[in-house]
Amino acid sequence: MTSRPRPTAAVLLPGTGSDADFISRALGPLANSLDLQVIAVQPDPGRLVESYLEALAEAAAEHHRLIVGGVSIGAMVAISWACEHQRQVAAVVAALPAWSGEAADSPAAASARYTAGLLRADGLEATIATMRSGSPRWLADELERSWRALWPGLPGSMDAAATHVGPTLAELATLRSPVALVAVEDDPLHPIATAEAWLAALPCARLESVRLADLGADPAVLSVAGLRALAALPR
Repeated sequence: MTSRPRPTAAVLLPGTGSDADFISRALGPLANSLDLQVIAVQPDPGRLVESYLEALAEAAAEHHRLIVGGVSIGAMVAISWACEHQRQVAAVVAALPAWSGEAADSPAAASARYTAGLLRADGLEATIATMRSGSPRWLADELERSWRALWPGLPGSMDAAATHVGPTLAELATLRSPVALVAVEDDPLHPIATAEAWLAALPCARLESVRLADLGADPAVLSVAGLRALAALPR
């Protein structure tokens, strides 16, 4: 009996309205610590989920075995793909999961729909000003940078995220790969209860949490928490 080859790359998927720059800083250090090639995916705002799936397929064809991960919708797409491609996935790092199955009344989905409406009605500059008025400075700076990079396709990207059907708890129960879950315990858009529900459903998972202030000071805290979770899991 031969053991499976070790993974050689990590495919990292950003959250809604975010980009490759942020996910590189948030989860790239985890991949570097494991001596993996970092594939930080820049979303196509007109084909958000499709662009993620294409990146995963391309990486799997080249590397054969991967660690996959992401933040928010990126985490949901990554873990759904892992459920369908289990032989190619060594582990999953899922940060800030937003919902399971249909988005329904998820705070993250509601926020994405609301922001998409503002962008269409008021335009980019006015929406950035509104966002800045109610966000911590570090988050406002991150979002302004990525929103400008994703404009003008940003409203469509947010609509796609808000209607995305995430993994169901029954689907998560089929995943045999180890899963590092990372929650931000005081993030109202990504309730820790969602991560806890994923933890209960997954056969092999560990949940670590950080705080918003820590994330604002250094996005790499997601890598630190993810590595801590992976270290506690059987390989």
